[in-house]
Amino acid sequence: MRILFFAQTKDAAETSELEIKISGSASFDEIWEKLVAVKPKLTEFRKATRLARNGEYADAKTKFTDADEVALIPPVSGG
Repeated sequence: MRILFFAQTKDAAETSELEIKISGSASFDEIWEKLVAVKPKLTEFRKATRLARNGEYADAKTKFTDADEVALIPPVSGG
């Protein structure tokens, strides 16, 4: 699974991209658990950061597979 980081999550992960392996499928919470296990500084972003799977926002019901591309989308502001 390819993980993409942006903005603050990129700084916390100290990389813009990461490969992780999962067996079968994983839930939204399981993906976060794996990310935090590898990059503990991401813990503080969990509540405010959305996940996107293959270009579409994911929710708690989304299942992820090893073939997915997952992006961490931090809050954005603009004007």
